[in-house]
Amino acid sequence: MTHTTPAPALRYFAVINAGSSSYKFSLFEEMRDGRLERHTFGEIEGVGSHDPYFIARDSNRKIISQHSWGSNLSSNTLLEFLVDWIEVHLSPNKLHAVGHRMVHGGPDFLEPTLITPDVLTRLRRLIPLAPLHQPRVLNVIDTLTERYPDLCQVVCFDTSFHQSNPYISRLYGIPGHLTEKGIVRYGFHGLSFEYVINELSEIAPKEARGKTIIAHLGSGASMCGLVNRRSVASTMGFSTLDGLVMGTRTGALDPGVILYLLQHEKMTVDELETLLYKESGLLGVSGISPDMRDLLTTGNPAAKTALDLFVYRVAREAGSLAAACKGLDTFVFTAGIGERSPEIRHAICKQIEWMGVEIDEEANQAGLICISKPESRVSVWIIPTFEELMIARHSARISAMYAIQP
Repeated sequence: MTHTTPAPALRYFAVINAGSSSYKFSLFEEMRDGRLERHTFGEIEGVGSHDPYFIARDSNRKIISQHSWGSNLSSNTLLEFLVDWIEVHLSPNKLHAVGHRMVHGGPDFLEPTLITPDVLTRLRRLIPLAPLHQPRVLNVIDTLTERYPDLCQVVCFDTSFHQSNPYISRLYGIPGHLTEKGIVRYGFHGLSFEYVINELSEIAPKEARGKTIIAHLGSGASMCGLVNRRSVASTMGFSTLDGLVMGTRTGALDPGVILYLLQHEKMTVDELETLLYKESGLLGVSGISPDMRDLLTTGNPAAKTALDLFVYRVAREAGSLAAACKGLDTFVFTAGIGERSPEIRHAICKQIEWMGVEIDEEANQAGLICISKPESRVSVWIIPTFEELMIARHSARISAMYAIQP
């Protein structure tokens, strides 16, 4: 009688990204060869509004489920709906682990971390560093912990990739006792930068080992300078407000402007927060829209000013990051604008031609993976980011490390 060993059960991983007005999710299946493949993704948009809606798609982007409520429901009610849907959708399979994207890891969390009661306590202390983001992620973790006490949960930080930055690059010119309280430069979008540099390493290993700038250009935008795959500088600092002009965020701003608005415009802290995070950037400068696509299709002079400012800031920060890297070999575009706007890529590359960039316009318009001319001293690439896959990989690695079973 021949006995066959049953194939090991496949493992499933969820990634949940709790945003200011949405719950985005991706479901990954671990294949027999260990690769993770996303087979379902979606979101609940409009959390906190009067008309939230849910949509889920398969790996071919075909809609497989959608639901709208037409009334204002609590964020917890919507979260429970999402958890119920995932459970039913995967049945009879169960989640092996859930990964969470958390904006801020503070000075202590240097890598993706398994959630434990002690870790949760430490994470709650970081809420003042990112008061708009951290509580929402913690609420998702708490909800899942209450419902599935034994479920492996992993938190991945947007700041941890930049822990390799030199100490001097992290300092502000403020008294030491404030620095000791954690008021330093952290940098963000680390999960995106980590994924993109890993992809570049597969595509062009030599370039990945050199001096690289990655431009994550989306509604939130930042750039990272890397040497031999390690972050040495970022355009973002203590918060996600710093650096580039973004969809609705200011980017770099003289602190004196804040003092002026407080002292002479008599703005409250809440009004300032709204101005800096939600009413500035491309939206504020153009007075039209935070969406690059809208601004590119209108002849409005204010829209052109917003576009010119965006490009100028990217080009200027590229020079700063090249200085931090002590040179530049490779420039990579990623995220929504970086991946899908040939006009913006063209404008940026023209402004940094002095660094040795020679763009192949046909390749740029076609959105090819390499868009620089063969003779260009700096190679230029378009590499789509996939932060969710990076989080899923970390979750799979950590769950295996601790041999956690669902």
